[in-house]
Amino acid sequence: MLRDAGHLVKIIPPQFVKLFVKSNKNDANDAQTICEEMARPNMHPVGIKTVEQQDIQAIHRVREELKNHRTAKANQIRGLVAEYGLVSPAQLSSLRSAIPMWLEDASNGLTMLFRQLLEGLWMDLCALDQRMVELDKQIAIIAQENPTARRLQQLRGISPLIATALVSTMGDGTQYRKGRDMAAAIGLTPRQHSSGGKERLLGISKRGDSYLRCLLVHGARSAMYAAKDKDDRLSRWITNLQERRHANVVAVAMANKLARIAWVIMSKGVDYDPDFSPAA
Repeated sequence: MLRDAGHLVKIIPPQFVKLFVKSNKNDANDAQTICEEMARPNMHPVGIKTVEQQDIQAIHRVREELKNHRTAKANQIRGLVAEYGLVSPAQLSSLRSAIPMWLEDASNGLTMLFRQLLEGLWMDLCALDQRMVELDKQIAIIAQENPTARRLQQLRGISPLIATALVSTMGDGTQYRKGRDMAAAIGLTPRQHSSGGKERLLGISKRGDSYLRCLLVHGARSAMYAAKDKDDRLSRWITNLQERRHANVVAVAMANKLARIAWVIMSKGVDYDPDFSPAA
């Protein structure tokens, strides 16, 4: 509404505004702090999301919540059946196969009351699985229809889930000057603790959207797994790095590279070119 009225709207990260609060929190001090922060030349505002981005992000948030509920439901089932001496498998797919066998086995010591309860929990788990499948189908359709998401999927390790998450969170990426800035916003660059001219780099900063950062790391692990059977420049870079560093370090470094390459694809509107991936 403010933009429709002709106003220039900028969203300021709250952690930056908090630094300039001089006294107690009230409306007058908040307004003064916001004005002071807006006047600073090095202030980097947050990109304003479009309606399409908000819709995609809502789907991702709902899917992530359903996934957490499904994990909690599976753990609840494991804990309850353990009281009856039944050892449940660790994998969720194996648990889905084990529950019907428990219900059919009359000699496992389960009472009729608990069997009815377990059947209800089984139906809850199936309902969560069905909702996850429906949302995955919606995400796949969006990833196919959105041109930026289609280009991002050309990059190894970027699935429809990761591509749509990048589009919903980062938009077209033009709010960042270069790929490193976007990787830093996601929290994939080293955290600095330098002083007296001595540079000291720590682990990654873990700033920004933890959900997107987690997806990129998982996508990087997938790219690492596929690199052993390929001989392109990116695969050779991954293989050489795996020979010198721990697998977790390689995964984060690959996630950083994925974010930088994704910025080029999103901001420039170009297709992925594997010959130039190491220099992106």
